[in-house]
Amino acid sequence: MFQAEQYSVRYYARVLEIRKAFRWQLFPNERPNKKTNRRYYQLILSPLEELPQPIFAHRLRRIVFIPTTWEKFVNAVEINDLFDESPLEDRLWAALKRIDMQVERQFFVPVGRRRGYFLDFAVFCNAGKLDVETDGDTWHIGRASASQDNERDNELTSKGWDILRFRGQRIREEMDDYCVPKIVETVNRLGGLEANGLVPRPFDPDRPEAQQLTLFEAGPEYDLD
Repeated sequence: MFQAEQYSVRYYARVLEIRKAFRWQLFPNERPNKKTNRRYYQLILSPLEELPQPIFAHRLRRIVFIPTTWEKFVNAVEINDLFDESPLEDRLWAALKRIDMQVERQFFVPVGRRRGYFLDFAVFCNAGKLDVETDGDTWHIGRASASQDNERDNELTSKGWDILRFRGQRIREEMDDYCVPKIVETVNRLGGLEANGLVPRPFDPDRPEAQQLTLFEAGPEYDLD
């Protein structure tokens, strides 16, 4: 567990043991309440260790937890390299990195007082925001899933997000011929990548060094138990 708020992650702790414990054991000085006898998982952590190289964050965003693997952790250059959500997301992430398009993985967008959605890929443009979703062949098939996706898309659209969805087959077989060009086309329709007050430029995957990117955007506040 770490928080990416100041450019990079520099320290980490190893999980030495996972225990089950009652809340009263974790907080012995807390007054009795309705949560007193709840059971929790207690993580026993090692002392903080410093990374050989920091893992950079391109945007200021509060991250409570990232599911990852040790291999991804030790090889990560930036925060977005850590996420281990699905092979489809990893494929698209690798393709977007190759053209140096700055996106944020698993970006949280609140749509109500205590609810919201995690976007697979959030792209911030000069004239809008783009949500790119990778739809797994199993999860997104069926009336219930289609209805949930439709409700989600409607809520995000009302918050000013454009949405692109790619099925697994498209990502596996048409990444360079369809998925990436469609993302680039949409980004440029939305004014190119966010320039943070600089002169806006369309995104050109053949000249990634010419892009101008914004480093920070404030993330949502989380209500943690």
